Amino acid sequence: MRNEQSIDPAKILFVDIETVPAVYQFGDLDEKGAKLFADKTRFEQERTGKGAEEVYGDRGGILAEFGKVVCIGVGALHKQGAGHVLRVTSFHGEDERDILVRFTDLLNKSYNTDGHWLCGHNAKEFDFPWIARRCVVHGIALPKLLDVGGQKPWELGFIDTMNLWAFGDRKNYTSLALLAHVLGIPTPKDDISGADVARVYYEEKDVERIAAYCKKDVVATTQVYLRLKGLPPLAGEGVVLV
Repeated sequence: MRNEQSIDPAKILFVDIETVPAVYQFGDLDEKGAKLFADKTRFEQERTGKGAEEVYGDRGGILAEFGKVVCIGVGALHKQGAGHVLRVTSFHGEDERDILVRFTDLLNKSYNTDGHWLCGHNAKEFDFPWIARRCVVHGIALPKLLDVGGQKPWELGFIDTMNLWAFGDRKNYTSLALLAHVLGIPTPKDDISGADVARVYYEEKDVERIAAYCKKDVVATTQVYLRLKGLPPLAGEGVVLV
């Protein structure tokens, strides 16, 4: 059984992903894909009174079967004095397979033992399953930390800051932005939000802007984790972008 109470922060890889629809507009789907999307989202259509095309605009980039990863931001803590320095980088671009290969290579080389962990915000429900599913789509072997089929929840090497904040409340959902605000963690003012990522990717074709946004979320997630664990926060010079 893994024990989250005795984790060395330097063994954690902090992760955030940005995703977009595989095609920008519902009308760009082939006939079979459009029907399958309509079938998968039928209950949401009935609940909201929206048609499949409108639901695609809301959820095309959220469902792994109909979307793709355009950025994976990662951060690692390194001990420095009484605190830590966080080194942050990202794998991003238009080639999803290349992004996933570079990320899985990192896990295989540096995060491949039972002592290593992945941490994200709402990542147990979104980021980690998304990455694993898209790896399968591309025929990429799953690294140890993502190859979780058949494992019990307490055997997973996953830490989720949203779950830590829930304190056992299974109905809890708190956004990263809200949690950082409540905890008094300063975050830079962003010129985009998650809702803007698909537009910025397809219309502005500015994946660098998306990567910058993604890396800010990695920093915020790390700060939230440190606060929830009662560890010293990152100092002003405690973040290195690489």
